[in-house]
Amino acid sequence: MYPSLFDSFFGLPNIIVVSEERLQAAEKAAKQKQLTAVKARIEELKGYETELEKELEPQSLEEALTGE
Repeated sequence: MYPSLFDSFFGLPNIIVVSEERLQAAEKAAKQKQLTAVKARIEELKGYETELEKELEPQSLEEALTGE
């Protein structure tokens, strides 16, 4: 009628059967997602690099000559 305390801790295990093809497809999809994320991060860092380079460029001839 009511499940016992023992049954709540030691219930039957769930068994999931997955084909090799589905497993490989899931792994490939996960790697593709990681690759997309890495490429997006690289583009973000390149943009940041460009901004920093512009900030460090001399703004005037006087600044270029004095190095300040």
